[in-house]
Amino acid sequence: QVRLVESGGGLVQAGGSLSLSCAPSGGTFSSNAMGWFRQAPGKEREFVAAIRWSDGNTDYAASVKGRFTISRGNAENTVYLQMNSLISEDTAVYYCAARQYYSGGIVLRSHYDYWGRGTQVTVSS
Repeated sequence: QVRLVESGGGLVQAGGSLSLSCAPSGGTFSSNAMGWFRQAPGKEREFVAAIRWSDGNTDYAASVKGRFTISRGNAENTVYLQMNSLISEDTAVYYCAARQYYSGGIVLRSHYDYWGRGTQVTVSS
């Protein structure tokens, strides 16, 4: 069964940086966009960043714009998230997602078809 696997999470001090990676495991599939979402304790899973393959268009949550960068890997269905100037509010489990069917906007999590199990990012103040 195809799934996504995240890596690169960990503990970092406020102001520091982390880089997350996401790659498929267990098979192949086609996608038209990939994104990152996060979920903090007691909160809903929220959009962080996404990239559309067809035109390279990216979108970011207002809370991370200017600090996070999403990029495409060389291998199919791989994506990275570079996180700089981390703050305590960035503490969450970060999930990678891939979209196969929907072709519109890239922000809504309901439009994504494949998900990873998440990687914990903890920012200490």
